[in-house]
Amino acid sequence: MSKLILSRRRFLSAGAAGASSLVLAGCDNLDFLGADGGKARAILEKANDLTYHAQRLLVRDGALAPEYSETEIRQGQRPNGSTDPQSAEYLALKEKGFADYRLAITGLVERPKSYSLDELRNMPARTQITRHDCVEGWSCIAKWTGSQLSRILDETGVKPNARYVVFHCYDVYDESDPAAYYESCDLVDARHPQTILAYGLNGQSLPVANGAPIRVRLERALGYKQPKYVHTIELADSFSRFGLGKGGYWEDRGYDWYGGI
Repeated sequence: MSKLILSRRRFLSAGAAGASSLVLAGCDNLDFLGADGGKARAILEKANDLTYHAQRLLVRDGALAPEYSETEIRQGQRPNGSTDPQSAEYLALKEKGFADYRLAITGLVERPKSYSLDELRNMPARTQITRHDCVEGWSCIAKWTGSQLSRILDETGVKPNARYVVFHCYDVYDESDPAAYYESCDLVDARHPQTILAYGLNGQSLPVANGAPIRVRLERALGYKQPKYVHTIELADSFSRFGLGKGGYWEDRGYDWYGGI
C-alpha cells in the first residue's frame, strides 16, 4: 500500500473519530449535535459526504486496509455495545450452539437464500489481521476469519436497482429503546475483498460478546459500521423503509452514515 493511502487513512481516521465522537460521547451538553436542522449537524453531514467522495476518488475500490502480523495481537478483541442479546430467538439459538442459525439474504436479489453456519464455514474463507478503530477513542488488532460477502452476493445475484446492503441484527442496544440494531454500506464496500462475515476471532469461534454467530467486518470503516449478531442481509435501493431512514441505528441518532477511514 502506498504512503499516500496510509497517510490518508490515518488522516481520515483521526478526522472521522474526532467529529463523530462529539455525537457519540453521550454527553447531554452535546445533544444539539444530533438534532435535525442544527447547524452543527449540517457541518458533520457535509464532512461525512466529503470523506465518502474523497475515498472513492483517491483510493481505488480494491485498496486494502492495513493488515498486521500475529505478533501485533497484544490482547483479546475488546467487546463493546451489546454483548449478550436477550431476545427469545437469539437465546434459543445460543442454547443449541447456533446449530439452527440461518443467515437470510433478501430484498433486491435474483435468488433469495439462507445459509446455515456450517454452510458459511464450508465456503472458501478469508483470514485477516486488522485494526478495529472505535469512535470512543480506542483501537485493537485482532485476527478475523469469515466468508467474503462478495461471494454471497454473487451467489444470490444482485438486481440492477440495488444500491445498498442493509444488515439486520438480533441485538437491542438500549433496553429503553426497542429498535433492533441495523447497519448498512454501499455495494462498493460490500464487495471489498476484506468485507467478510466473520465467524472466527483469533483462531477460535467468534464469542458471543464479539457478535456470534456472525458479525460483519468492514475494515475500511469505523467500528459502529461493523454490526454484530447479524441474521438478515437485505439488498435495497434506499434507506426509507429502515428505522428513521438514515442507514443505521446510530445514524438515526445523529452519527455519520459513511464512517469511512
